Amino acid sequence: MMPNRPLAVDAVSVRRVFSGPAEDVVALDAVDLAVPTGVMHAVMGRSGSGKTTLLNLVGALDQPTAGAITMYGERVDGLNGSAAARWRARRLGFVFQAHALMPSMTALENVELAMRIAGHSRHTSHDRSREALERVGLGDRLDHRPAQLSGGQRQRVAVARAIAPGNRLLLADEPTAGLDSSASADVFALLRSLVDYSDVTVLMATHDPLTLDFVDSAVELRNGVLAEPV
Repeated sequence: MMPNRPLAVDAVSVRRVFSGPAEDVVALDAVDLAVPTGVMHAVMGRSGSGKTTLLNLVGALDQPTAGAITMYGERVDGLNGSAAARWRARRLGFVFQAHALMPSMTALENVELAMRIAGHSRHTSHDRSREALERVGLGDRLDHRPAQLSGGQRQRVAVARAIAPGNRLLLADEPTAGLDSSASADVFALLRSLVDYSDVTVLMATHDPLTLDFVDSAVELRNGVLAEPV
């Protein structure tokens, strides 16, 4: 786990309990997670194991019931509303299972839209979006709409959208779900290259065993409890 590196993510005794109609549901129970900067780390587990819940907490999309989450030395477990949104805009890029691209927009326009929403100028948005798409190997697909791209290419646009603002941490939730093994390998290799050459840290939730060929480290969640490293 490269202990000499500073931590991008430091989650300590994180617990998340959801209230149910009959009884409470413990989604995460006393989870500790330390992710150094400059690595590709996977949280693995079956559907319902708590992977997405953990990523949502790290990304300040949700708050833990108990425990502390520190990102790059900043406590984020108490952030909500506009404070959480501002923090995410400064620090995080998200890549989800569904690429969530606007079908009427080109690849370039989709990335530019995210940049504009984040508050960047039109000129900066255009230049960084083009650069990001070139970095993910889609420099010749700038004017293609999602329907004209393969599933793997659409996910590359989603990665470009996540890195264009210069985010230091990418949170990827099942980024290869629905892709065949070849396209999955391409997406994992892309994320690996960003870690190796672009000073990016990747924290990924996945059940895809192919992940292990690309990551620096991996842990497994089982029913909300962190198991031994994979």
